Amino acid sequence: MPVITLRLDEKADRKLQRLAKETERPKSYFIKKALELYLEECEDYQIALARRADRDDEILSLAQMRKALGV
Repeated sequence: MPVITLRLDEKADRKLQRLAKETERPKSYFIKKALELYLEECEDYQIALARRADRDDEILSLAQMRKALGV
């Protein structure tokens, strides 16, 4: 498994230490989870940008979307 080294500012490190202590989990657990969530968000954002740029993709109004969903 690859290893990554990073530097945190004091405030972020204190928060991370406190969370790790309160939950009895290693700091690396929270760093991994945060990175996973961030990368998922970035992927979703890239998909949204690609769909927005696709001129052939149909765009629905809010009313059309509600009607299609039966809301």
